[in-house]
Amino acid sequence: MLPIAEDPLVRALAEHGAGYDAEPAYPADCMALLERAGLHRRYAPVTVGGESFADEHSRYAALRDDLRRVGRGDLSTGRLYEGHVNALLLFEWYASAVQLEWLAGALDRGAVFGVWATEAPPGVGIVPDAAGYRMTGAKRFASGAGGIDYAVVTARPPSGERRAVVVAAGDATRTDASGWRVRGMRASMSGEYDLSDMVVGEDALLGAPGAYDLEPRFTAGAWRFTAVQLGGIEALLAEVRAGMSDAARADPLSRAAFGAAVVATRTAFLWVREAAEHASRNSDDAIAMARMARGVVERAGLDVMEHAARLIGTRSAFDGGRIDRITRDLSLYLRQAGPDHARDAAVVDWLVRDRFGPEQALW
Repeated sequence: MLPIAEDPLVRALAEHGAGYDAEPAYPADCMALLERAGLHRRYAPVTVGGESFADEHSRYAALRDDLRRVGRGDLSTGRLYEGHVNALLLFEWYASAVQLEWLAGALDRGAVFGVWATEAPPGVGIVPDAAGYRMTGAKRFASGAGGIDYAVVTARPPSGERRAVVVAAGDATRTDASGWRVRGMRASMSGEYDLSDMVVGEDALLGAPGAYDLEPRFTAGAWRFTAVQLGGIEALLAEVRAGMSDAARADPLSRAAFGAAVVATRTAFLWVREAAEHASRNSDDAIAMARMARGVVERAGLDVMEHAARLIGTRSAFDGGRIDRITRDLSLYLRQAGPDHARDAAVVDWLVRDRFGPEQALW
């Protein structure tokens, strides 16, 4: 990867992202930048034009760095891109030949996808209908609602395991972003999307019942959003380095604080790298690694934000400044559900086993 200051994609995303932060809206220009950079289709199934990698390890390493790269430029865009990639992976794992053919056409048109699973009670349902299946309920925190083209959503049938359903996601009449009044991640536009009375056909059902929840893919996939968050932390560290005054650089206490920020950032990278590596092998060990990586990245982000405020001082809080924007975005993006429980579940696995693989000792 290029240094942050020298990467033209990072610079362009940061520039456009600042505008969308000032006047929140779906970041269409940022998503267009990703398409022109070749990232829109890169992780699609090879049969529909995705890039062919030597093996899954190489593919996941490339994805890890691309997610970091987008996160370095703009975290809202990174959140949307991670959702797009997540959807493409779900198609690769579970789509039929007919669905893959449809996906190819959608990608040819530049369609952007997302994945929405969060909902308020009673949740989203799907029931047989004369025209196919009729949906009920709404999704909350639906990133890109009204802006992206399609979303893979979870829905509960009258009986049995929940289904993954591909739905149109750009209908403004179904979108309510009025509640998305937040300090950070403004352009992710994670509003509510009403699915009530939407009718879909059989080909909209992606995979068998319960496919979306299959482990280890479901839980281990958390490594992807930690990679985006890591990119934001790396960008924040770079801004702190560039913004430190000569007096701060000459002060050993300030240098110690910057050194601690470097250690935190690098530690987060090492954990994200390991989580991606384990996920590429699709083993049960990937779950514990992803869960622990979530907490490590969160702690690193909080530490680097604190060091940034102390090292840069009042200048770090100026509205519109890059440090302020990254800090606001990270402060929200790091708020994933149940971080303490995820870490505890990983620790339980540590206590049960001292090895995560036949060739790698835990300690």
